[in-house]
Amino acid sequence: MTSNVAASERLLTAPFLLRLVTVAASSIGFFLPFAALPTVAEGIGGTGLAGATTAALLVATVVAELGAPRLLARFGYRLGLAVGLAGMGLPTVALLGAPDATTILLVSALRGAAFGITVVAGGALTAALLPAARRGEGLAIVGLFSGVPALLALPAGTVIAQTWGAGPMLLITAAVPVVAIVTVPLLPESPALRGPGGGILAGLRSVPLMRPALVFAASAAGAGVVATFVPIALPQAGTAAWAVPTALLAQSAAATAAKLAAGRLGDRHGHGRLLAPALLLAAAGIAALAATGSAPLVIVGAAVFGAGFGVLQNASLTVMYAGADPAAYGAVAALWNAAYDGGMAAGAFAVGLLVPLTGFPPAFLVTAALMALALTVRPSRPQESS
Repeated sequence: MTSNVAASERLLTAPFLLRLVTVAASSIGFFLPFAALPTVAEGIGGTGLAGATTAALLVATVVAELGAPRLLARFGYRLGLAVGLAGMGLPTVALLGAPDATTILLVSALRGAAFGITVVAGGALTAALLPAARRGEGLAIVGLFSGVPALLALPAGTVIAQTWGAGPMLLITAAVPVVAIVTVPLLPESPALRGPGGGILAGLRSVPLMRPALVFAASAAGAGVVATFVPIALPQAGTAAWAVPTALLAQSAAATAAKLAAGRLGDRHGHGRLLAPALLLAAAGIAALAATGSAPLVIVGAAVFGAGFGVLQNASLTVMYAGADPAAYGAVAALWNAAYDGGMAAGAFAVGLLVPLTGFPPAFLVTAALMALALTVRPSRPQESS
């Protein structure tokens, strides 16, 4: 019966297709200069400025994600999406010519804040557009329209900058999000999104939101470890040079496929049922990475991790939306994205401290164990005041 209900709900509506335009545009606008701009900064102020450029972008992103829900509930999600897209594109023009260090850092921070607003506003609008019975499948499609452009834009930005110079790369970065703004007025503004309950503090007090967010953050920590340390650990272990790109590609491909499968499976059988098995699968994949000297095991481990991580990306967000009123959709988008960014950063930072003490294989095993232990964490409900 659930399958019949899901099939009767139309998913690919005109507003949803228009929303996918802004999803792809924001992903391109964020990732096209992500690796290329630090290279520009390094030529101006050395590696310190290069690192600071990325840090300014990511810190501003997380701060904006956490602060956006209350403002968006007041001023409107369509306006927030339009402002976010403009803020990702227009400041980039200031980098044409010969920018100094201050300009690069300021533009990076502005773009990060704009991206944070974009993902929160866009996430809430997306959730309001999707029929509840097919929300997992719809979010999987959104993930595809976000992930594939990001996967292509990240290396493309570097190639464009190296081949034709930073100017064309920056112009494309400025133009794509701004052009996509023309679709925003055609999106419906759900009145339910403007109600009370959209603040981040309310989300932090909600057990139905925090438990899946914490489970997803644990898997995101594994993603941070894979992206940061697989390219370092494998060469040190003498593994063949082709193993690193193959492992990273296996993770990305498996995550994309699993995300799409999880959306359809969860809509029919329940997304909450997928959380624990997916996290254990992801942890098993990280544990397999401990065999750093074996290319086949590492590649299989990366694929297994990617499959678990892809399922969790879709299932955790769908469960969080299902446990929230529409007025809290902005808080859901903010918490989920903060769990993603914060989890990746925490995993990379913690393992970076652990590796000098233990080496890579034990550090990967510890990471896997801690990921699995996240299933035992249960946020306590706030006590009612008498």
